[in-house]
Amino acid sequence: MPSSKRASPLIQCGRKINSKDIGHLQEVIKLCSGLSRKELAHTICEHWGWVTASGGHKMQACMKMLEKLEAQNRIRLPEKRLSMKRTKIASAPTSISRTGKTKAPADQIMGKLANIRPVRLVIARSKEAEGLWNEYVDRYHYLGYKKPFGFPLRYFVECKQGTVGCMLLAGAAKAIGVRDRWIGWSENQRLRNLAWVVNNTRFVLFPWVQVRHLASHVLGLMVRQVREDWEQRWGYQPVLLETFVDPLRYQGTSYRAAGWTCLGRTTGEGLRRPGREYRTHPKLIFVKPLIKDFRRQLCSNKLKGRKEEEV
Repeated sequence: MPSSKRASPLIQCGRKINSKDIGHLQEVIKLCSGLSRKELAHTICEHWGWVTASGGHKMQACMKMLEKLEAQNRIRLPEKRLSMKRTKIASAPTSISRTGKTKAPADQIMGKLANIRPVRLVIARSKEAEGLWNEYVDRYHYLGYKKPFGFPLRYFVECKQGTVGCMLLAGAAKAIGVRDRWIGWSENQRLRNLAWVVNNTRFVLFPWVQVRHLASHVLGLMVRQVREDWEQRWGYQPVLLETFVDPLRYQGTSYRAAGWTCLGRTTGEGLRRPGREYRTHPKLIFVKPLIKDFRRQLCSNKLKGRKEEEV
């Protein structure tokens, strides 16, 4: 049986879990004893109206909360079930195959920006398009492709000569001291409103594309259309963009030219977890507000995402 000993209050993702919540959890676990842990988390999120900005259940936060409470002996969860995962082997798109048979265009795209206009950002909407985008980035971005964190939005950069690059927007960094001080939000405000900050995690123009001012032009296009694109895909409009630039490789010239602000450098320390320590060299952090009162919004309780019933 769960311990009756008083424990310190638990705060998960900005929500304080009080004794009433604990009692409700114990009751749900008892009444729904046949559910798996995942099904139980879905049920709790539904009861509490605990949803992400895009309207989905806050499954990761809920699972962490349940595991913490079980570790404190305040609840007892069902036994973990073994899952049989299907293995998918996806073939690389033929247009960017790793076999080497398909090569980059023989003719480089060079010259003035005016010669390749109009430049467009086109969302990768289908599974096939996402697969092609993944392959391009894995081949031509120095960091390669990694599964994005949070809500992703993949763009192809296209002009009249064809596809010339790729861009990815995804979840923001959870905690960055220089950024968080610049915004001025509290820890609870950060946990509650972080989804309204979006990270430009990948941006690459292909090596055969040598067009001056193209990168800053593409960044300008993205800033002008991302709020509407994000709302169409995820059900809410972000208010701030961020990105990280490796100063050992770049100085963020294109971001500066596009009106982004450099806040300084990260510490190089990643999120600390028990038994794990992540460290890398510091990165330059750039930000770009998407609305004038972004600080007031991020430091408020007014930001509302897509409602669960609309999903």
